[in-house]
Amino acid sequence: MRIISLNAWGGRLHEALIAYIKQADPDVLCLQEVLRAPGASPGWSVYRDAGLELPQRANLFAEISAALPGHDGFFCPTSRGALFDGDAAIVAEFGLATYVRRSHSVIAQASDFVHGSFSAGGWGEHPRPRNAHCIRLFSHGNASAITIAHMHGLRDPAGKGDTATREEQALALAGLIERVWPGDEGLVVCGDFNVLPDSKTFKILARLGLSDLVTGNGLVDTRTSYYLKEGRFADYMLATAEVKVARFEVVKEPEVSDHRALLLDVG
Repeated sequence: MRIISLNAWGGRLHEALIAYIKQADPDVLCLQEVLRAPGASPGWSVYRDAGLELPQRANLFAEISAALPGHDGFFCPTSRGALFDGDAAIVAEFGLATYVRRSHSVIAQASDFVHGSFSAGGWGEHPRPRNAHCIRLFSHGNASAITIAHMHGLRDPAGKGDTATREEQALALAGLIERVWPGDEGLVVCGDFNVLPDSKTFKILARLGLSDLVTGNGLVDTRTSYYLKEGRFADYMLATAEVKVARFEVVKEPEVSDHRALLLDVG
């Protein structure tokens, strides 16, 4: 089973992103920063906030669904706000997306907020709402089950250091996982956590038997050349001892976001 986690950056490197997803052919694709427009929308739109303008793919969820026709897609929004096509506003939702190859059965799942609650009338105040999605899969190829969860951790303008809010977020994530994971099978947890490697988040997740594959392999950079700030940690992938790691990679090429994809092949 191949599991990939990636912050999709709103699809800003759209052509490269779609090509990579098709080529990598994941069984489970965990994406953060995905947009979905309930109505018709142009391919490109603009996100505007306090003088900042960022190009975004308003229907990225549908575009990736089309690139993975053999997968079921699950979209978990955190907020609903406006993108712009010129001066015209486009209603869109922002959140997580999870894609699962249809040869695997989703036998349990849960999605919930780890910070804040759904913002229906705009993107929300900083730090904005964040959620997580947890699925339990039955693999018919080897007649076994595995639980996979991913989260987009809150962004704090003050930085990635520990705060009481981030500790509450980690506890909420662990609680969500425990609603789905039976405790006696493999567990993988991944995503853009927006924390540092020494965060209390990892001590809380360690209570579930999880250890990080990024720092555990001596890796120090999960960002691409498109990220120009200091601090190269953001994305993590953790696994329990029951997970047979055949291959783990922080993908350097191609660059499909300002985050690198995390790729795990489970034996």
